[in-house]
Amino acid sequence: MGIHGLTSYIGENHHFFNNIKLQNTRIVIDGNNLFHRLYFDSGLDLKYGGEYDSFTDTIYKFFEALLLCNISPYVVFDGGCDCSDKKFETIKQRAKDNILKAHTISRGGRGTVLPLLAPEVFKQVLMQLQVPFVQCHSEADRDIVTLANQWNCPVLTLDSDFCIFELKAGYCPLNYFKWKNITGLKDHSDFYISAQCFSIENFCNHFNHLNKALLPLFAVLNGNDYINLPFLENLFTRVRFHARTSSAGRKNTRIQGLLNWLAEFSEPKDAIENILKHLKQSELEKVRAVLYYHMDEYIQSEVDLAMYFQNKEIRPHVPTVLANKAPEWMLVALLKGELAPFLSDCLTLRRTFLHAQVENNRRSSSHRCSLYIRQVIYGLLISEETFPDATLGLSAKLPGKASLSTEEFGKVHYVQEYDRHEQTLRKNNIQAVGKSFNSVKIHSLQRLPEISILDRTHFFLETLKVNADVHALPVNLHLTVYITCYWIAQAEPKVTLHHLQALLLCIVTGELHKLIHKPGNWNSTENGSEMVYERLSQLRQKEQQMGNLNVDVAHVFCQWQSCLLMGIYLNQLLCCPLPTPDITRLYSGTLIHRFYQELKSMASTENLLEGSLAADEMYSQLLHAVTATVPTDFFSMGKKSKSRGKLKKKQTIVTSTDKGYQGLPLGNDANRFAALPNENCA
Repeated sequence: MGIHGLTSYIGENHHFFNNIKLQNTRIVIDGNNLFHRLYFDSGLDLKYGGEYDSFTDTIYKFFEALLLCNISPYVVFDGGCDCSDKKFETIKQRAKDNILKAHTISRGGRGTVLPLLAPEVFKQVLMQLQVPFVQCHSEADRDIVTLANQWNCPVLTLDSDFCIFELKAGYCPLNYFKWKNITGLKDHSDFYISAQCFSIENFCNHFNHLNKALLPLFAVLNGNDYINLPFLENLFTRVRFHARTSSAGRKNTRIQGLLNWLAEFSEPKDAIENILKHLKQSELEKVRAVLYYHMDEYIQSEVDLAMYFQNKEIRPHVPTVLANKAPEWMLVALLKGELAPFLSDCLTLRRTFLHAQVENNRRSSSHRCSLYIRQVIYGLLISEETFPDATLGLSAKLPGKASLSTEEFGKVHYVQEYDRHEQTLRKNNIQAVGKSFNSVKIHSLQRLPEISILDRTHFFLETLKVNADVHALPVNLHLTVYITCYWIAQAEPKVTLHHLQALLLCIVTGELHKLIHKPGNWNSTENGSEMVYERLSQLRQKEQQMGNLNVDVAHVFCQWQSCLLMGIYLNQLLCCPLPTPDITRLYSGTLIHRFYQELKSMASTENLLEGSLAADEMYSQLLHAVTATVPTDFFSMGKKSKSRGKLKKKQTIVTSTDKGYQGLPLGNDANRFAALPNENCA
């Protein structure tokens, strides 16, 4: 949410804020807002599909700064869309805007579209750092307010709606939170973060001691992300609002005039009755009800997240619509962030918005590549109902009623997908695919965790139609390899050997980073891993040599990201029969595009990996696992037969025992911040 124009207005009036030094306290953080701001404010790549490794470093630094100042963070995420659909038009408009912004970025222009995997990366880092977090069942604002007031601690976000809520310890806007410049005494003790905290008292006093209870009415009358009441425009033409501050400029006249006018009333009821005097008799009751309904959005919720953080076995209130459709295990997993809001939206609303990526807008959406995975997800979510015999093709075009019998038509189930079509947003009705498990012909969502892990793994692989041999690889890469095989089979334009090699080099780079920084690892320099890692990483610094974005190359890698995300979602829904891949350093868009260019200019993977047995064997194992699943002539390179020869040569290497690379399990020993405070503050 956000009050139209209020963020810029209060930003021009610093007397609404108090300067504070944050230390030795809890803080409640708006998770969705934070991961957007950390990514956008760090100058990270927006054109090549995201720099998740650099994003990971930024997240680590942020929470390290809090740790240094003895600030205990509690992160609260939004869940699925509200079942009332009050924000539907706003979400739809944002989706349209993101499509246009992504297109602008693809042509070298400016814009901000969050890379696809960034939210999942953020949550994975929180898990690694053991930062406590919760994922609400819908929008989190009111739950954040309740939690912060229970603990009497500030809220960290960048959302002007928090200027309306009455917060005991205030609202700290992220743009005034100086976490990069920690201050301390000369002996490097007593660290604190300088911040500005919005003061609702200063704000109301500025407007002739306005009653704080009138602020929700101000928010409704001024408009926010989901309130758009046509009758209000008629009201503004009849009621004269006076903006007393002449220096504010035209853009703030409405805000100031409205607040000055509201200051004339002692209670919201008086102001509402004055408003109703300007309306027709037939409109009065409806308008009165609408105003009070929207004002209630600024009352703190009854959800007790404090109890949840103290005891994860205690489940907060669940919206009725979700409680009626989701089994208990799913509700718990949603709260823990182990299931994405994408899944709850599909379950309760039968609708989802697919995130725009920077790709070739002349081609079909990159999400088309992962369509079949989503259809199977939809089938699992609607598993209580019957399906026709459906193994759909990948066209995603609905059959007309005439193509099915009347009985069959009544049994077909759909999910509405909003996705890019050229430069517009289009709604597609996507048919769910019903699939059975090996030993269970009829299953339910409620009993899905009871199905054997072997059957759930087989279900996952059968969905992807892959049978790659991954035994030589560490388990954290198994799902990634399976998804890569699926991507090669489905991508359009076709995946070339250079695409695949660039992707695998990127994966190797991330694995080398973990190998080098693994606690207790003293021989990374000896075996050359650090040298090769630096060689690969330095290619990122040549970004200025890359020229304009090759949108077809970008499109291919966007398809891989879409497939990986939907593969992760399917794995989540199946209760993780496969280990969730660590994606924090799996993909770097800038680096992968540089690798692609280097390989196109006749560089060889042998030269890039020379000097590290671990890197070479890791790459060989990945390459063999993937290429063994495609026809021998799939990566035919025409005149560049040398590349094909290198491919065959690589495939002969992997039969040897891997002494240089044995996988990198992540545990508490790899966690620099395992001591991050969980509950109580000093």
